[in-house]
Amino acid sequence: MTFFERALTGTAATLITAFALTACGAPEAPETSETPTAEQSTAEFNDADVRFARMMIPHHEQAVVMADLAETRAGDEVADLAERIRDAQGPEIERMNGMLESWGVESGPHMDESGPHMDMDHGNMMEGMLSEEQMDELESAEGEEFDRLFLEYMIEHHEGAVAMAEAEIADGVDAEARELAQEIVDAQEAEIEEMRGMLDPEAGPTS
Repeated sequence: MTFFERALTGTAATLITAFALTACGAPEAPETSETPTAEQSTAEFNDADVRFARMMIPHHEQAVVMADLAETRAGDEVADLAERIRDAQGPEIERMNGMLESWGVESGPHMDESGPHMDMDHGNMMEGMLSEEQMDELESAEGEEFDRLFLEYMIEHHEGAVAMAEAEIADGVDAEARELAQEIVDAQEAEIEEMRGMLDPEAGPTS
């Protein structure tokens, strides 16, 4: 083997060794921040958030109408409760309208003189919504009869709201919507217990 051949062989061996050492000992690339999931990176809200706001707005609106009826028909205790319900749910309606506006989503059905509307996305009445006949019955009642109907119907109404809010907590992604949903659950579950006690004072709180 000539000197030139020996030189080439030595150079090749050196390059192969260097390459092997570089491949085995090269430091790993610095870690980057965790890649967000598709849901986190592409959506600040989802269908559950939109459904919650669009359905809860008319649901709250009906509760406000019921509370307005109590102003001139109910006894003092029920009238006080109705006022608290109106004062709580009126601002919540505004919050949910603001959410829809921030998401660029049109509001859903609203309460008007024709009564509760259908949820057009799902073909069902919003949970706990009173029918037109039930609203007429409540509007026609006064005194103790009104108080009883108001409490019975508002318990059903609140139970529907709690169910919708719990669905938002489970499936929604918007932080403000989920926070409001939890506030609704906490407030309305407490009011349900209060109303049950008003209907049957001797029964005491339910577990």
